[in-house]
Amino acid sequence: MAASIDQAKAQMQELCDRWGGRVDYLAIRLEQSEGTDILLRGGRVETLSEAIAIGGHVRACYRGGWGFASFNALESLVSCVEAAVAAARLVGDDETLLAPVAPITITRRLPLTGKDPRSIPLARKKALCSHYADLLQGVDNRIATTSVRYTDVAQRVLLATAEGTLIDQAWSDMEMRFAATARDGDTVQTGRETTGSRKAYEDLEGLDSQVRGAAQRAVAALDLPSVHGGTYEVVIDPILTGLFVHEAFGHLSEADMAYENPDLLESMSMGRRFGPDSLQIFDGAAPEGHRGSYFYDDEGTPATTTQLIQDGVLVGRLHSRETAGKLGEQPTGNARCLNYHYSPLVRMTNTWIERGSTPVNDLFADIKEGVYARNWLEGMTNGEMFTFTAGEAWMIRNGQLAEPVRDVTLSGNVFRTLADIAAIGNDFYWDESGGCGKGGQNGLPVGCGGPSLRIRNVVVGGEADDWYE
Repeated sequence: MAASIDQAKAQMQELCDRWGGRVDYLAIRLEQSEGTDILLRGGRVETLSEAIAIGGHVRACYRGGWGFASFNALESLVSCVEAAVAAARLVGDDETLLAPVAPITITRRLPLTGKDPRSIPLARKKALCSHYADLLQGVDNRIATTSVRYTDVAQRVLLATAEGTLIDQAWSDMEMRFAATARDGDTVQTGRETTGSRKAYEDLEGLDSQVRGAAQRAVAALDLPSVHGGTYEVVIDPILTGLFVHEAFGHLSEADMAYENPDLLESMSMGRRFGPDSLQIFDGAAPEGHRGSYFYDDEGTPATTTQLIQDGVLVGRLHSRETAGKLGEQPTGNARCLNYHYSPLVRMTNTWIERGSTPVNDLFADIKEGVYARNWLEGMTNGEMFTFTAGEAWMIRNGQLAEPVRDVTLSGNVFRTLADIAAIGNDFYWDESGGCGKGGQNGLPVGCGGPSLRIRNVVVGGEADDWYE
């Protein structure tokens, strides 16, 4: 397979040269991947597979109209170029606006710091999953169901454009997800953990304490009182901060969301104040070592770091070449696709809130009655609105942690919540467990991070249920 993808380089360039003059933009993306997928539910194997795939897609733009064709056999490449060009010429009736990017010819490899998952036998990966499943089940006899999921993929991507770009880049990505559900009569509680890496297979080993903790939290929550719903001052840990900045704010920063929605474009207007002077928010694939890191996006734009909020004020957004061209801004290297079956969309990479200056213990000071929330079970957004379910929570009374509580959901409007940030902690944590979904492309690796936050006026409990989907 390696020989066939290497041999395709010359053909990709030749096709771009031959057909590029008929359209305003032409790109061929060829992908080779090897991956493993294992799912154990209740300790029993539901999925155990290894797969090798090769395929690609062609994108063409003419007078603002796009043509797209995908293939999984190299013999189909020529016909797919013809089809994409024909489709673009058929639908184009306006103007092609793509922000310029300097063409480049380059080969890049994201190095591993430890063992390559491709060197690990399938039986060893399955044994690791079984070990973790036994840990989950063995915590307590009230554990009713468990699940352990392991995935890894090694991808090599070639991108050729009629502008003269030829990029050859490769990386590996690994992820594990753990869940345990405890039941006592009609009371059901779930604990979850997720971890991921682009560095080494060893990062998925030795997680016994983390895995056992998911089941222990589920069991412990059976006997906890439910939180009394209301509006509280809340302190959240760095993992919840990362989830919040990604889900609640990050998606609104993706420029395809804005230029297709005039109301959102007005809400996300540059120079608008969103939070306190101490609030700094970034997104970027340039920082090394994270699951959202890469060298070039799927349009050949170099990875960057984009500041989205500076001193509480909106100063940037995330772009593809098309959204940057239409809004008269610079491309940021955020055009990403999950695999060759899909066209690139504007997607986050690594998104974070910069650490602040408040000692973490001081975040709790002077809170007469509040809630401290850690980790997460699930989250959802609906435009400006968000709801997250905390993995663990405690009441705060008179500035001190008090009794633990369960069923804690945090809801609000992202704009008001950013404005209600009262203090930003001096801690920081990178969460590499993210798998982002958008436009049907689910599970795209991302990183997110941040410090602990103290936030006023957060709806806790079920009082915001009227806007759920």
